[in-house]
Amino acid sequence: MTKRLFISHSWSYSERYNSMVALLNKRPYFEWTNYSVPENKAFIGLNAAGLKEQLRRQIRPVQCVVIIGGMWTNHSDWIQFEMDFAREIQKPILGVRPRSAKVMPAAVIQASDKVVNWNSDSIVQGIREIS
Repeated sequence: MTKRLFISHSWSYSERYNSMVALLNKRPYFEWTNYSVPENKAFIGLNAAGLKEQLRRQIRPVQCVVIIGGMWTNHSDWIQFEMDFAREIQKPILGVRPRSAKVMPAAVIQASDKVVNWNSDSIVQGIREIS
């Protein structure tokens, strides 16, 4: 069964997003559809209200929201908005601890239904468990 995922990310840290996409794409026996918008398809010229609506449209149809829990998430109002909206509409959230990270933002831990380490087996198993 194909999983519909939204991978929360900051365009300022696109390499983490791109690494997550590559990791999931290479994982055997795991099919998924990406509802996230990468940096090269960024919404240009939208005000805050317009961007919020675009994010809502991306999150509504998914089965799981994946949050890469780097410390930059502490400084991103947009990632906080994505987590808050996912909770509001009862979408499960998988927090992913970045490679070699010793700490994870409290907001990500609190919002997540499950937190896993950065490896394909843990991430895919986590997605399957909560969605």
